[in-house]
Amino acid sequence: MSKYDLDKITEKLSKKIDASRMRHTVGVEYTAASLAMALAPNGREKELLMQAMTAGLLHDNAKCMSGEKLLEKSFKHGIAVSEVERENPFLLHGKLGAYYAKSRYGVEDEEILDAIAFHTTGRPDMTLLEKIIFVADYIEPGRKKQPRLDELRRLAFENIDLCVYYISDDTLNYLSQKAVDEMTERTRDFYAPRSVYRE
Repeated sequence: MSKYDLDKITEKLSKKIDASRMRHTVGVEYTAASLAMALAPNGREKELLMQAMTAGLLHDNAKCMSGEKLLEKSFKHGIAVSEVERENPFLLHGKLGAYYAKSRYGVEDEEILDAIAFHTTGRPDMTLLEKIIFVADYIEPGRKKQPRLDELRRLAFENIDLCVYYISDDTLNYLSQKAVDEMTERTRDFYAPRSVYRE
């Protein structure tokens, strides 16, 4: 099991992101830890808890950059950029954050890196860790504006797959007047209950 010094990561991270983003980050770390403790399969409790806390702590490590800088750094480090990401560079902070989690913070665990990379858009058939970070980012205690938060906060602990569906659907509805990342649509469709799924 990979173990990381979360105190050292926190200290280093606090110098890279602003105070508001740090509060959100701590909220995601806390929420991810709570979900991991509640949902971990037998035998994976300690491992999933450490992964969830590490990914939660680092999920937004590249967030405090301008769109121009996100594009510049992504191109510099050979990160693939889609047309939607080129038009909406903020979407790149997950991919770039995964790169920095490895290069700056020494994270080698591919499950953690994937959870960071896909925490904004999700993707079909996510690992439990990926779902935890995707959901924790949306429902952490500091969030206030998202629709039906109370319902989603309960649902996350009861049926995380359904929670992923509602979050991705709400995100798509919110972004309906803007360019939408195809991966979010694929995530929504993959996790849609049979009763609402449309071919």
